[in-house]
Formats: sequence, C-alpha cells, structure tokens
Amino acid sequence: MEQMHIAHSEALYDRAKELMPGGVNSPVRAFQSVGGTPRFIQRAKDQYLYDEDGNVYIDYIGSWGPMILGHNPDIVLEAVRNQLENGLSYGAATALEVEMAELIHQIVPCVEMMRMVNSGTEAVMSAVRAARGFTGRDKIVKFEGCYHGDADAMLVKAGSGVMTAGIPDSSGVPKGCTADTLSAVYNDLDSVEQLFQQYPEEIACVIVEPVAANMGVVVPEKGFLQGIRQICDQYGALLILDEVITGFRMQADGAQGYFGVTPDLTTFGKIIGAGMPVGAYGGRREIMEMVSPVGAVYQAGTLSGNPVAMAAGIAQLSYLKEHPEAYAALNQKSDRFFEELQKIVDESGRGYHVNHITSLGSLFFTDREVVDYESAQTSDTKAYADYCNYMQNHGIYLAPAQFEAVFISMEHTEEQLARTLELARTYFTKNK
Repeated sequence: MEQMHIAHSEALYDRAKELMPGGVNSPVRAFQSVGGTPRFIQRAKDQYLYDEDGNVYIDYIGSWGPMILGHNPDIVLEAVRNQLENGLSYGAATALEVEMAELIHQIVPCVEMMRMVNSGTEAVMSAVRAARGFTGRDKIVKFEGCYHGDADAMLVKAGSGVMTAGIPDSSGVPKGCTADTLSAVYNDLDSVEQLFQQYPEEIACVIVEPVAANMGVVVPEKGFLQGIRQICDQYGALLILDEVITGFRMQADGAQGYFGVTPDLTTFGKIIGAGMPVGAYGGRREIMEMVSPVGAVYQAGTLSGNPVAMAAGIAQLSYLKEHPEAYAALNQKSDRFFEELQKIVDESGRGYHVNHITSLGSLFFTDREVVDYESAQTSDTKAYADYCNYMQNHGIYLAPAQFEAVFISMEHTEEQLARTLELARTYFTKNK
C-alpha cells in the first residue's frame, strides 16, 4: 500500500503523547482502532482538509457532523469576523443569544424554551436533570450503543469511541452514578416496555438518538420512535431526542420533523455553532421553567451563549432555514453515493452492509443486517481498518473507527464523490 509523507504528523504525535493521554484530546483521534499515526490538520476549506505535511484529503467527517455547509463557509467566516471585533466573551446576556433562541424556535417549534450550553454532553446532562426535576423520578432509559456524551450516567453500553475500544463502561464512574441508568435495545420496543413494567413509576425519561449514529448509522425501524413516544405517554415519562448529530442535518427541523415525532425535550450540539463548541437543550415551556433561576433545577455555564459561537451558528442556521432546496440536493446526492457504494461492495462478493439515511451513512464490515448494538458488534474492525487506511493514504479522510458515521456536506461535489467511489471500487476489486 502506498504511503503518504507524514513526518510532521509523526513528530507532532510524539510531542503530544508526552503531554496528553494517547496524544489526543478525544480518544477516537488517536487512530488506535485502525493503526497508524493521526494526521494533524492545519486548515480546512470547503470539503478539503490540509495536514501539517501538505497532504490534502476529501473530508467525510466534517468535525463529526456540524460542517454541513463545508469547512469555513464565507457566510460563517464573515459573521465570526464581525463579532471578533466586538469581543470574544462577556459572561453577560447578549442580543445574539436571543436571536439564536428565536431562530431555533422558529425552525423547531416544540422547543418552546431553551438554554444554551457549551457541548452536546452538557446539553444531555442538563436535559436529563430537568426531566428528573420535572417528574420527580430518578431512573432513565437509554439504548445500547447510543452515545450521549461522556457524562457519568451515560457511559453504560455506550457507542462511539467507547464501543470501538471495546469498553462497555468507564473506570472512574461510581456505581451510584449509573445505578438509575437502564439500558434497552435499539429498535426493540418490547425491551422498552419491559423496563417500564418493572419500574412503572420510577422512570423520568427515555433518551434516544432518533438515528443512532455512534454505533455506526442505524436507522430506526418503522414505528420505533412513535412507539417510544406512546410508552412515555402511557407511563408519564418524558421523551428526550438527542439531536446532537441529526438536528438541522437530516432536514431543517431534524429527525423529529423527518419522522414526525414530537419530543418533550431536545438536545443539540455543534451544528448550531457551525462547528464551534456549543450545545443547547430545550422543549416544553412547563419543563424548562423548572430550570434556574425560574425553577429549582440548577444549571449554569460561564461561557454558555458565547457571542462568537452564537454569531457563527446564527449564520449557518439562517442559511439552512432559508434554503430548503439545499437539503433536497444534499440528500439526493447522498442517496446516490451510498447506493453506489453498496453496489460496489455487492459486486465484490462481500456481504457487507451500507446503512444510510439522508446525508448520514456507514459501511459495516459484516454480513448481518445492522439494526442494533449486538448486530453492529459483529463488524470486522480489522477489515474496516485496512479499508480506512487505504482510503486515507489515497486522500479520503474517513472516521478512524468502524462505529462512526460518514457525513456528506453540501460542498461535496459530484466529482469528489465519484473519486471516492472509484477508490472504494479499486480497493474491493484488489481485496476480493
């Protein structure tokens, strides 16, 4: 296999390992599940990444989803530059926060009130706390393989990097933090019903990725999300949709609009800041009025509602709101791409499966249909690693882990997509 020149990345990685665990600030970036050296990125524009060695990649990570307009779009860059002249952070209320809240409410009307935070993890932590405060109950239900950030209570049979590393839980998390976290099986309503039958008056909420995108992309079966909604209503629990990945990506009003399911609370992440560190949670007014300083559920954040992040996010969300045709074009070219990738795999004689919906997809290296955590785990991670390294060495930047998503942006050109498919075809032809 041909190799890129990566001497600068190798040197930076050696320096980083002396000062950061694994040389990175987030585990998947260490490339441990695929081997090799992480590429240290210097800059990005449109759909290209440029590393410290001068290598150029077509990017299919997009900062793990938020770069739906591509990297560094002019409208976002201009908004950020304008705000920078006024200051980076104030620790005080701003008009931008109000504008952002109004914009999100216009696009996702069921988010009647909201609170800005600094990450998807923080949004989930706060939404769960609000649900517990509102219901007066302690237990929560999550799904095996779904990742909701690195809050202690969520690191139970989690997806993403935890899944890739084969670590079902995390050391350092006290048993008491997870004692009230119940795990159900994705796409299995009976498993949800059984938990509620066991704890009929103790479950505060069910939290779910409406499209699971952290055990690879797993699409909800028909009626699954609606069934969760009905169970929550039956037992007086709240439904939290974790739209950190799907929000404003599948379409303007996210997965909840796509599937026609109205949650009680929604969490958002980095896409609402166009890639800057930001998150938000919100939903029904009566629930959100439980949050301080109005109610007794305390939640705060020194840098929450950061003006630079708000400016960037307003620019991106405003564009998405005003251009529904952009979603149609994105989803059409994404469908063609993933369908063609499946054809390439089929022609190679491999029984691998491509799961996709709108601009999200995953190639699972397994002959089993992937519908949940158990079936996702049958993927051959070594085979994925070989494929990933081949593609990367030919200028295609894929997630360095089997259990992550491919993200296609509005900036991906037909030429770039065709180049990627051509390389995939070459790989599978050579490796029959």
